[in-house]
Amino acid sequence: MYKVFINDRPIILTDSLFMESDFELLNYKSTSIPEIIHKLKKGRLDGVALFCVDLQECWDNFKDHFKVISAAGGLVLNKKKEFLFIFRGNKWDLPKGRIEKGESIEETAVREVEEECGISQLKLHDFLLTTYHIFFHNKEARLKETHWYQMEATIDEVLTPQLEEGITIAAFKNTEESKKALEDTYANIHLVFETYYQK
Repeated sequence: MYKVFINDRPIILTDSLFMESDFELLNYKSTSIPEIIHKLKKGRLDGVALFCVDLQECWDNFKDHFKVISAAGGLVLNKKKEFLFIFRGNKWDLPKGRIEKGESIEETAVREVEEECGISQLKLHDFLLTTYHIFFHNKEARLKETHWYQMEATIDEVLTPQLEEGITIAAFKNTEESKKALEDTYANIHLVFETYYQK
């Protein structure tokens, strides 16, 4: 199954006819992807599930509709088991950024967290998942795939948010504070936490 969000409204690609979903199940082959994207963008649909006979073939075809932007980031815990959040664009988020030419995904994940939060000496742990969302640049729909890793902050240091990237706060939050932050975040960030807790 693949789940792609537009303004936190999902497009779910599945090869199961029995998937539990609140959304109408349509046949991928007879669906206009640009039309679905337009309806989701305008809020005319809350979400949609698309049935695929061959899931990988559908996914490859779906991606062909977009310029794909690759990014990486981290779910960082410190020694107190607090989670690292950033505040940007009036939402709580996790640090992430685009992969630069010549970089590995893992190198990007660590570099972006360090740059966005002013943190150092991170220890990279397990890969968690890849999330997907569609955004618009000059009215062109683009697909952003973000590869997430679990990381550990090995030293206690003062965090410095990367203001030039629009980040106004970088902070570690305990369990209760994290729950509150997750009330004001993106659907993909919930997927990152769900994957972490399932491991």
